[in-house]
Amino acid sequence: MSSRRTTTIAGSLVAASFSTVMILSFTASADDQGPGSGKGGKAVDEAPAGVKLTTTLPSKISVDNGSQKTAITAAVKNEGTKDSGKIQLLVVGFDGLTVKNVQGCSQIDTANLPEGSNSGFACPIDNLAAGKSKSYAVDATYDLSKTGKICLPVQTGDGKKTYWQQGPVPFGTTNPSPNAPATPLLLGTDNKPVAPGGDELPKTGPDSDVLPLGAAGATLLAAGAAGLWWSTRRPSKQRA
Repeated sequence: MSSRRTTTIAGSLVAASFSTVMILSFTASADDQGPGSGKGGKAVDEAPAGVKLTTTLPSKISVDNGSQKTAITAAVKNEGTKDSGKIQLLVVGFDGLTVKNVQGCSQIDTANLPEGSNSGFACPIDNLAAGKSKSYAVDATYDLSKTGKICLPVQTGDGKKTYWQQGPVPFGTTNPSPNAPATPLLLGTDNKPVAPGGDELPKTGPDSDVLPLGAAGATLLAAGAAGLWWSTRRPSKQRA
């Protein structure tokens, strides 16, 4: 039997999370997404001396109201003074947001996804030099009748430590546009779908605005007092 690997994502960050709706119209370019933002991010395990890893997501994106297709740029950066060594970036979707593909990355098997998530990809990085960054094109779908979240953990290559975790953090809108070609969404904003009726987008699931901050991610807590977001398990082989 092969060795077991412990992969953890800090549940304490869930307590500071929002619901996420990450979306970009299918034809949108990186320029449409606004500046990158580390909102919802926090250092977790201590990184090696001189290494400072962070991630960014677009400050704004949009979803095609017809196809529900989205695109987004996820980036990881080493803001330190020394090289990172082997690390991996994970891109994980929740609720209405489903990650369909991340360019150059491997899909995480369903059995190894964190509790509450619906999709995820792992992006191995042999080394990220000091002051350098690496960006990934993310294809996804987003059901505007729901809220949704995204999470970007940065881990050691073996997944035993999480140096940084952005999210689960929301994209969303307080002003839905069901009759427009696309709905623009902002990072850090809870999605509030319009009420059912006519050709409007129906709202399903629990009312996010009546939940306390972070309650939407409470089911992600998988390891009791340790507050670990991703439970210890034996990961199966990832699909390319």
